[in-house]
Amino acid sequence: MEQTWSLRLIRFAAIFGIIGTFVGSQMSGSMDYSLRPIHAHILLVGWLSVFAWGIFYKVYKIKYKKLVSIHSILGMLGAAGLTVGMWMYNLNPFNLNETFVMVFFIVGGTLLLLAFLLFVLITFLVDKQENMDCD
Repeated sequence: MEQTWSLRLIRFAAIFGIIGTFVGSQMSGSMDYSLRPIHAHILLVGWLSVFAWGIFYKVYKIKYKKLVSIHSILGMLGAAGLTVGMWMYNLNPFNLNETFVMVFFIVGGTLLLLAFLLFVLITFLVDKQENMDCD
């Protein structure tokens, strides 16, 4: 279970990594840094955090396997929801209802917060006998 979600999380993070570096290069090339907060969250939440979770699941075995799936889904939905919501909130490129955009942004952030809280719990639920020896 952990190995499957590890690869999924790392692939998801890689997509965010390329999007984040593309946005950064666009900002640099155009000298327009208005997307700075979105760029930062794409790289910190979508790339760094999700990648770290993927590596954690590569190294550790978790006692309660279902938590790995729940955490991974929450993390991916939260990272995508927060960053897309932030982009829509700041730019509203589709002229969507402001309330809808704000709720989308808040729901994404809330899912991400839940993923981080669940991850804290999961770090205390590692199966000590089955973990890889990293020495």
